[in-house]
Amino acid sequence: MLQGQKNMSTWFYALLSLPATAMGFGLSVQISALSWILSTKYGLSIGDIGIVWAAGPIAGIIAQPIVGAVSDKLWFLGGRRRPWIILGGLLTGLMLLALPNLEIVQKMFGMEGAAGLLPIAVCVALTLDLSINVSFNPTRSLVADCTTQEQRSKGYTWMQTVSGTFGVLAYLVAVLWGNETLIYVGMIIAVLFTILPIFFIEEPRTLEAEENKSETKTQAKGGSYLKDMNNAILPLYGFLVYGIYVIVAKLFIPADVIASMPHYLGLNAIELACVAIEIVALLLVLTNTFKVKEDMHEFQKILLAHSFTWWGVQTMNVYMFFYVANVISGIDAGSAQTVNSMAFLVRDLIGALLPVLVLNVIAAKKGMAHTHTGAILAMALGYAIIYFCGANIYTFFVALVIVGIGWASLVSLPFAIMSSRVDQSQMGLYMGIFNLSVVLPQLVASFKMGEVIDAAEDKSIIFAICAICLLISGILWIFVKEKK
Repeated sequence: MLQGQKNMSTWFYALLSLPATAMGFGLSVQISALSWILSTKYGLSIGDIGIVWAAGPIAGIIAQPIVGAVSDKLWFLGGRRRPWIILGGLLTGLMLLALPNLEIVQKMFGMEGAAGLLPIAVCVALTLDLSINVSFNPTRSLVADCTTQEQRSKGYTWMQTVSGTFGVLAYLVAVLWGNETLIYVGMIIAVLFTILPIFFIEEPRTLEAEENKSETKTQAKGGSYLKDMNNAILPLYGFLVYGIYVIVAKLFIPADVIASMPHYLGLNAIELACVAIEIVALLLVLTNTFKVKEDMHEFQKILLAHSFTWWGVQTMNVYMFFYVANVISGIDAGSAQTVNSMAFLVRDLIGALLPVLVLNVIAAKKGMAHTHTGAILAMALGYAIIYFCGANIYTFFVALVIVGIGWASLVSLPFAIMSSRVDQSQMGLYMGIFNLSVVLPQLVASFKMGEVIDAAEDKSIIFAICAICLLISGILWIFVKEKK
């Protein structure tokens, strides 16, 4: 073990953050370049782009918990997280290389024309997003594995500071040299930052459950494992049913059959049922109707609040390019990509600076849950300002600074809050379940929000959706109690 790891020195926290940084950089490339390249270079519509964005989350629904559970138990190549991090880094690099060269990939499979481009784009985006999402699980679990309960907030805020700094670099590269250059830089970083640092980090051979989790482990041995998993995903039932419906509808149900379904309030019957299920799940969780134990109850509330956060954030990630191109005054088609990249640069710059310098300090005094709640409500305010005044480019960027406060907290503190409520020896599994509160809302953003935005003449509706989702999330975070 390196001396820096024994002493938990600052440089070791930075080293521990590099694998997550690699995946974060890949995500920044995806956010900055995917919608742009599919729209401008390959001519896909908003609806088709929504399908491409949804491909990865669909696969992640199944893969995340499985990879998490397997990585908890499997020891290979000198670690439980190491094999998955290396595999994810290599696949991410390869898919980033393929992204600006889809025509070459298309020819390799003997496919021609626009009709053959969409399935190739879906396959590349699916593998890219799945690689990033699946590898994020082990990289984040690695931070929890190598830190104690008291060190975890520092570990995750350092993770976001290092990752966020490189995220800013990603958008700066896009602004200065364009998105295609960014994609190739992302390929290099994804491979180097996953493979090299991981061999200098020694993972603990045994992950022992905390004392107050011993009863939970005994129950799991007694046959209540499935019940525990069912309780854990209860807050996401509405999103889960919608995800299953979307998968079945896109693969097996003709579009005219879906169009002929009864519609209420702009939703078809199944979508309306999903809304009703989620409302019921929300009430069951907040009232703890099933009388689950404190840690499980708080984990449920965290999932519930986090899911609405990502519903709003993913709507911005996928569709902001269309807002920039259609709403902001004085922006032509040629400069829309640059402004879009600068917008994400501003958000991620704030996201990189605040975690260690500000959020960790406030969290130490006020608590992580209260700090995160305030940051999410600030994010809702920033989105609301863009909705009402964002057509002015200066107001747009000022509002993005406020949005960055929530982003800084979103990609750091929830992991520390969540990890204090689960069994340390099952961190990978619960990190996978936690990620469902990200990928399931992403399906809503990619499909239903895509339909709504595509049909709306005023693309400002993008940030109305973001503001409403973040406001709901902030209110739900108020109910989360931090573990003392």
